[in-house]
Amino acid sequence: MNGNEIAKVAFFEGKHVRKILHEGEWWFSIVDIVQVLTDSSISKRYWSDLKRKLAKEGYSELYENIVQLKFAAADGKFYATDCANTETMFRIIQSIPSPKVEPLKRWLARVGRERIDEIENPELSMERMPYMAFFRAFRVFRGPQVLTGSRVVSS
Repeated sequence: MNGNEIAKVAFFEGKHVRKILHEGEWWFSIVDIVQVLTDSSISKRYWSDLKRKLAKEGYSELYENIVQLKFAAADGKFYATDCANTETMFRIIQSIPSPKVEPLKRWLARVGRERIDEIENPELSMERMPYMAFFRAFRVFRGPQVLTGSRVVSS
């Protein structure tokens, strides 16, 4: 990790998910996401098996879309960890069979259907614009979300 990267810890259901701002884009620790969604005691092994499954399913770009970035471990040392950006992480999450993932899968399907509808009927996106502008303004007014455990890490 270089001095320009910002590492943060987000919490999901009381478990930490490490993420890092790398080259202007957020990257997430895949084993952390896998651990949260599967409750696997050996999330590294689960991720290893899932990589093979995804490759067999034809997701050939998987290895091209994963980078290894260094995160601080419990012992204070930095270790390389498989990380994925948001788009790749959504693809990985869709392949995890878990009740915790189902609400996210339904949301992704709904958003996908809405976008297809907007392509077929551009007036729908025009109707949605005021709604989206309101929520963007609300987010700016409210300020950035504070995440417990956030810190700037320099090497």
